[in-house]
Amino acid sequence: MTRAILTGATLVTPDGPREGAALALEGGLIAGLSEAERLGDGERIDLGGGWLVPGFIDSQANGGGGVLLNDRPDVDGIAAIAAAHRRHGTTGLLPTLISDDAATIGRAIAAVDRAIALGVPGVLGIHIEGPFINRERRGIHAERFVRPLSPDELALLTRPARGVRLVTLAPECVAPGTIATLRAAGLVVAAGHSAADYETTRRALDEGLDGFTHLFNAMSPLAARAPGMVGAALEDRASRFGLIVDGHHVHPAALRVALAARGLEGAMLVTDAMPPAGTALTAFTLQGRAIRVEDGALRADDGTLAGSALTMDRALRNAVELLGLPLADAARLASGNPAAFLRMEAVRGAIRPGLAADLVHLDASLRVRRVWIAGQAFDPGPPDRPAAQFATRPGGR
Repeated sequence: MTRAILTGATLVTPDGPREGAALALEGGLIAGLSEAERLGDGERIDLGGGWLVPGFIDSQANGGGGVLLNDRPDVDGIAAIAAAHRRHGTTGLLPTLISDDAATIGRAIAAVDRAIALGVPGVLGIHIEGPFINRERRGIHAERFVRPLSPDELALLTRPARGVRLVTLAPECVAPGTIATLRAAGLVVAAGHSAADYETTRRALDEGLDGFTHLFNAMSPLAARAPGMVGAALEDRASRFGLIVDGHHVHPAALRVALAARGLEGAMLVTDAMPPAGTALTAFTLQGRAIRVEDGALRADDGTLAGSALTMDRALRNAVELLGLPLADAARLASGNPAAFLRMEAVRGAIRPGLAADLVHLDASLRVRRVWIAGQAFDPGPPDRPAAQFATRPGGR
């Protein structure tokens, strides 16, 4: 097996930054972390400064590179989305399907399963966001698709498949015991697009709810005598919540309050990315609605936010610049915490011997210079490049 020794960058590890240390990669894993001369033989790669951080993990990527999963629920569409985000440091993601009909949900699940079997780099599973949500809190989700969870669709969601399966639902819109059933089948369950009050949310947490999709957005807010879903999320110590740190979805002060209330352990960065992510697109169509890119935000004609054009490297920089986080803390929100949320912390999400060699080299300005997935290096190439066609091949992880 080829062994590579990465030197010349500060390593961002769970124990803090380590200057002067080197990293050995072998067999798709991190084989060692020490001074370069102690790591034995291997191809020496001098990174020439900057930072080496664990690869970013995005649990909510609706699209990217000009592609929307709802429009392309097939292997090539998934590969295009993953490739677009990979250039921005995302080494693991869940292609995310927003509310749609049952047939499209089935095709998307099957396509992600196939993509994992073919070894499409970076695909960890699928996120089904809706349609089992509250009509009044649906946001940009098309009203015609919002519906209760049927027995047939519950069977579809719980059918054995490769990779992680994450479902976002409104707890008040599903029968008691549904969350426990999904969890027993191995799914990760998040609450979102919900008007649930504090008590209903608390019952969902007691039933096994894992976390919350894009905290603050499309959910009942925190108020003095009605803590709502936001209050329950900030109070709970076992769940995690996603944060869209794009300067549009949530005011930076509210994000800082959330981190102060819950601590770093409870938060993770997500993009909620749509087709413009990783491209120079200025408009696209979402389930028949025209969406425009305006000052970095994606909006329908009525002003409704329609996901984002965010990439994980930009989210990381925003966490540092807008929230004042040290890079090591921002990297934890982008890697370690998402891995734990998806129950994958034993195999990825940190720079530690034995874990997957999923890595990102950042320069001093925190721009992506090189990406590794399972030890395979990828050149990011020019930024904001369309990603309409990407070939897939067997192999990989």
